[in-house]
Amino acid sequence: MPDLTQTTAAPTATTATTVSAAIAAELELHASHVFALMGNGNAWFLDAVVRRGAMQVVTVRHEAATVAAADAHHRASGALAIATTTYGPGYTNALTPLAEAAMARVPLVLVVGDQPTAGARPWDVDQAAIATAVGATTIVADAADPADAARRAVQTALVERGPVVLAIPYDLAQAPIEGAAVAGAAGDLPAEPFIALDAEELAEVAQRLVEARRPLLLAGRGAHLATASEALRELAAALGARTASSVLGSGIFADDHRHLGIAGGFASERSAAAIEAADVVLVVGAGLNQFQTRFGEAFADDARVLQVDVLDRATNARVDQLVRGDARAVVQALVALVAETPGLDAAGRGDDGWSAAGFGDVTGAHRQRDAGDAAAPDGRLDPRSLFHALERILPADRVIVSDGGHFIGWAPTHLSVADPERLLLVGTAFQTIGLGFPSAVGAGAARPESTIVLVTGDGGALMGIADLDSVIRTVRHGVVVVVNDAAYGAEVHQYAVRGVAEQPMLIEQVDFAAVGRGFGAEAAVIASLDDLRLLEAWLASGATGVFVADCRVSQQVVAPYMLEVVEAATRAAARAATA
Repeated sequence: MPDLTQTTAAPTATTATTVSAAIAAELELHASHVFALMGNGNAWFLDAVVRRGAMQVVTVRHEAATVAAADAHHRASGALAIATTTYGPGYTNALTPLAEAAMARVPLVLVVGDQPTAGARPWDVDQAAIATAVGATTIVADAADPADAARRAVQTALVERGPVVLAIPYDLAQAPIEGAAVAGAAGDLPAEPFIALDAEELAEVAQRLVEARRPLLLAGRGAHLATASEALRELAAALGARTASSVLGSGIFADDHRHLGIAGGFASERSAAAIEAADVVLVVGAGLNQFQTRFGEAFADDARVLQVDVLDRATNARVDQLVRGDARAVVQALVALVAETPGLDAAGRGDDGWSAAGFGDVTGAHRQRDAGDAAAPDGRLDPRSLFHALERILPADRVIVSDGGHFIGWAPTHLSVADPERLLLVGTAFQTIGLGFPSAVGAGAARPESTIVLVTGDGGALMGIADLDSVIRTVRHGVVVVVNDAAYGAEVHQYAVRGVAEQPMLIEQVDFAAVGRGFGAEAAVIASLDDLRLLEAWLASGATGVFVADCRVSQQVVAPYMLEVVEAATRAAARAATA
């Protein structure tokens, strides 16, 4: 049985009397969990959190895991993320997931120790400069009003949607506060800045959508965060539009006759063809990165691309028009404007146009994928048939957590989820691997009632192996699927095929089932589809804890999205050669 209670609860303290206690008292008004690894610089802060008893402390085994777990907890719950490490090497160990949180716009407060107020010691580094370099803000607490520093950190993280480093100088961590400053009221933080909508621009956009023959609505995680899902579905029905999402927006739209699934490199062939047939594309809360746009190939050259976002500039040069505003407010306004458009049957027009193009009913188009073979030519598992089987076997009430690597497309394209908070890919914004295990910890804390399904590669799993222990200790019910191809598969398929030396890309075969059992999990080597019966039996038993499925996958089956990456690199090299 996993250890779900990392904190020894104590009666809530009364008035905060130290810098650390005042900070803890403020943060507990805004968060329920702290993901932590203790060191000299944050010992007194964690002591205050435990003694107050209002926030649960979830301990991990590497400082990078504190931030990655907090990030995943936010993505799975929408709650403010709180992490804590010590100063110096503890802080620098956490920089990769801190950069990820900045690029993914995750509201997160990282509480760290810092150099004393008297000045740097030989082992101190300029933590504020480092934070700036990776896109995070730093706020340094003082003894006069540490609660205010914590309040400003929370406010900045929520309003600016990014990570904030809240630094506690080492000599102040246990210092008494100098005045009567204590935590403020729970509801005293300002909302996000209001962006006025341009009525004339919205009317123009509505007209374009109504007049479109094949309108497409493409939504990302930003639309979900803005609670725009219902309005988007209404707009799609009113226009007769087809719908698609980014990978992080999976589950925003109903899985009906209009839905095309994930756009970009993870799209099925039929869905990709339909997306390319759209004449007007309304993008809501999606960044339109190179993968969402299939390296510029996703949309037709003459398609009109409209982007809705709170940012002050479009996120991709392919955008023809940026509509600034809150996603829900903009989409609700468009629903009303479309309904008021005289003399036009918008729904019939859109559906008719899509039918004429061969995409009238696209039910299940995103699931029309090659099911693969029982085994690849080398006798190892074909990942396509493996994930087809996992879709059937895994519980419906699940949260899918994926690490990065060649395998990253298999889970989103084969495993269904109910909403965007049930598909987490921490690391994709910064293109890093190795954050899978701590992401599962954060997801497990956010969704203890669900089965947490972590999909990781052997390379990423080895990088973060210390926090397999954290997963097994903290996740109530989980399955770890190790896509074990004995290689860094992404490098093999991008560089070995171009003549780069393969030896550094290969990994000696690791028995992750044995490692999992060593940490206390149930586990099995999955060398054939028949071996999945061991996982099925464990799930059917109703047991709690974690099952590690060490899936011995072939290197020979290349994901379609990876082929697109290679093709894009080849095109770029050809352009450079002729420039």
